[in-house]
Amino acid sequence: MLSLVARGLAGFALVLVAFIAAGGLVSAAGAPQPRGTMLEIEPGRRLRLVCEGAASARPLVWLEAGAFGFAADWGAIQDKLAAAGWRSCAYDRAGMGFSDPGPQPRDGLAIVGDFEKLIAASSEPGPFILVGHSMAGLRLREYAGRNPSKIAGLVLVDASTPESAQNPRMRGFIDAFAAASRWAARGASLGLFKPLVYTSLGDKIGLPPAAKAEKRWAFANGRHNRWSAREVALWPAASDQAAAEPPFDPAWPVAVVTAGARAGREQWKDLQAAPALVSRHGLVDHVAGASHTTLLGEAFADHVVRAVNFVGGGG
Repeated sequence: MLSLVARGLAGFALVLVAFIAAGGLVSAAGAPQPRGTMLEIEPGRRLRLVCEGAASARPLVWLEAGAFGFAADWGAIQDKLAAAGWRSCAYDRAGMGFSDPGPQPRDGLAIVGDFEKLIAASSEPGPFILVGHSMAGLRLREYAGRNPSKIAGLVLVDASTPESAQNPRMRGFIDAFAAASRWAARGASLGLFKPLVYTSLGDKIGLPPAAKAEKRWAFANGRHNRWSAREVALWPAASDQAAAEPPFDPAWPVAVVTAGARAGREQWKDLQAAPALVSRHGLVDHVAGASHTTLLGEAFADHVVRAVNFVGGGG
């Protein structure tokens, strides 16, 4: 009996090693050439910055990705913003994507502090239109509270707010997501995701080719997943930090774009929509058929571009 178990374990180990080895060959062959530039935000530390579109009199659009996200997440939207006459910039947070690691803990104060340094290093004067997806709703609230003179408008894309994170059901989701994120970091660090990079798991958004290659690489990259999990673990702390800042000024244009219809999810949708409803120039767009991830992809990117046009005075 013991010999059968030993042979079974040995066979499983061989399969696992072969699985990881095959994944390593696949991911090595598909390693992307990073787009954009590496910008030094303090001595010896750089963040990857990807800007698209021609400069104009319009405000620059800054794009902040959600949990596990980075500049690649905005590939489809940046293409469509450029076509609509907007210049936009997306970036990789510390330790994620192609950016250098940063000081810990990776809470909201650290992330927004890095973002402020990146903006200063970019020499962009502002004011800006800020666009945030998912957990990045917290970053927008914190940045806006600390830099109100820099705000021309805000777009929340299926975003969390500090108030929604106080909801008991949302707190339960955050705890479960943090646990899953730790396991994802372990799995990626062991190479378990590498054979899956060319499946639908590698790009759940629906990105154009260059951004898709980056997203697939990051999906299987151990460092990217570990630093992402550190951010998620501090979601409650980041929410409290954002809540300490004042609510958005009602004079600021605010657009909220959410994934899926409102029917059946009224309570959650109302929490998401609240920042637009208190704005004197607000827009709420519930996008039926979109998921939390595909809302950023080529199929639904036009909704986000319309929201930018709205807060930017063009719609």
